[in-house]
Amino acid sequence: MGKRVLLVEDEPNIIEAIRFILQRDGWHVSSHSDGATAFDILSATPPDVVILDAMLPGRSGFDILREVRDTDETRNVPVLMLTAKGQVKDRELAEHYGASAFMTKPFANADILATVRALAG
Repeated sequence: MGKRVLLVEDEPNIIEAIRFILQRDGWHVSSHSDGATAFDILSATPPDVVILDAMLPGRSGFDILREVRDTDETRNVPVLMLTAKGQVKDRELAEHYGASAFMTKPFANADILATVRALAG
């Protein structure tokens, strides 16, 4: 079985695009769209990589990232933060909370794939 990615994103088109890109490369992709319960899903079975949207219903990706880094079982899981807002403060906040990588939407398919591969080691 390929490596596992948890995609925490609420936009169906983005979920489908990323799922297609990664599954074609042999990844197992699961998705979750509710920020309020995303950490519970993530911590139940930590994936090899998390792709985390900054703006989610129920709870922000930044809050989820902070909890990921503050929890022993998930502290070392690589997290790629995605945001539609490419502002410097968003990048700084993601770095402050411990994002492994940061990418703005729209993104290039090749960039998503290369970043996820790099994060998985």
